[in-house]
Amino acid sequence: MNETDDLIHRALTEEDRALLARHGEPGYIRQALGLFRGPEGWVGMLAYVTALVAFAGFAYAFWQLWMATDAVAAVRWGVVALLAFQYSAMMKSVMGTRVEANRVLRELKRVELRVALAQDARPGGVA
Repeated sequence: MNETDDLIHRALTEEDRALLARHGEPGYIRQALGLFRGPEGWVGMLAYVTALVAFAGFAYAFWQLWMATDAVAAVRWGVVALLAFQYSAMMKSVMGTRVEANRVLRELKRVELRVALAQDARPGGVA
C-alpha cells in the first residue's frame, strides 16, 4: 500500500471496512472468468475461442515450418505461423485490457457506494 491508501484506510469506519472486506478485490481467476459473464460475455467467449484456434493454427504452422524441406514452403508456413501467433497475442492483450477496465468499473462502483452512504449518513438524508 502507498501513503494515500494508508490515509484512506485510517479514515474508514468499522462499518466501511466490513463493507469493503465483503466486496473485496476478486482473485485473478475470478476476474478472468468474469469476462464470460454479463451482457458482453459472448464477446469475451468469442475472443477466447478465436485466440485458442489461432494458437492451434500457430502450432500446426510452426510444425510444418520445422518439417519443410523446400525454402518457399518454409517461408509460407513461417508467415502463417507469425500471423497466427500475432493474432493470438493480440486477443490475449485485448482480454487483459478488459480485465483492467472491469477493475476500474468495480472501483468506481465502490466510490459511488461510499458517496451514497455518506449522503445517507448526513442529517436530513439525501442532499
